[in-house]
Amino acid sequence: MKPRKRRKWLKPLGSIPYQLYLSLSITSFVLLIAVWSAITYTKWVDPLFLPSPTAIIQAGITQFTEFDFIQDIGSTVYRVLVGFAIAAIIGLPLGVLIGTFKIFEAFLEPMVSFIRYMPVSAFIPLFILWIGVGDVEKMTVIFAGSLFSIILMIAVEVGNVRRELIEASYTLGSSTFGILRSVIIPATMPAIMEIFRLVLGWAWTYIIVAELVAAPSGIGHVILESQRMLRTGNIIFGILVIGILGLLSDLILKIVIRKMFPWNYGR
Repeated sequence: MKPRKRRKWLKPLGSIPYQLYLSLSITSFVLLIAVWSAITYTKWVDPLFLPSPTAIIQAGITQFTEFDFIQDIGSTVYRVLVGFAIAAIIGLPLGVLIGTFKIFEAFLEPMVSFIRYMPVSAFIPLFILWIGVGDVEKMTVIFAGSLFSIILMIAVEVGNVRRELIEASYTLGSSTFGILRSVIIPATMPAIMEIFRLVLGWAWTYIIVAELVAAPSGIGHVILESQRMLRTGNIIFGILVIGILGLLSDLILKIVIRKMFPWNYGR
């Protein structure tokens, strides 16, 4: 490998070959499993606190074959996607309005910012009191945890649209609605989709909080029940499944975004 080529790969915001990118990504996971194996198979850590990879696999097989873990996964995915989708549908227009019009910013932005700093987990007792302990309560936790971040992040992105584009549209006779439709939305949609991708990742972390309280099903319910029975392998397996589901949703959204806006991304 030529030194000049290596320096090119270390160039800020530079690109690297896809094969190298994939190899490095796989290597990071291999190293993690290697360290984990070295710690557990040598009994350096008590298996009660950190089971080996083999024990985790065995726990996972048991979950799928004896405890209908597929249904728990389905319940969790359903709650996350529905709660996040509702937050995205409501948050998109509100974020655009706040970022576009100062009158909406003055009216909504302080309140949204104030609510965003309130921990969503603190509202769970109220949600249970108001809604009950069913799926709607779990979706409400995801919705509340996602909505306000979506609104503010979209508002910031919309507010950064180049003023020259808006002034040029006014010069060409565009109306306010026309500028929203033909300038602001097209200019910000790639970034807005990236915001959705980022916040969806956060939504996967909220679901565990939601399902740890009075949930009859779901991965969080499995984790809580395993903790009570000191089944550490099941706990770690549940956490790994959440990570895999989150990674899959992230990769799917990443592919969709690149297909929708190919001009916005380099190779």
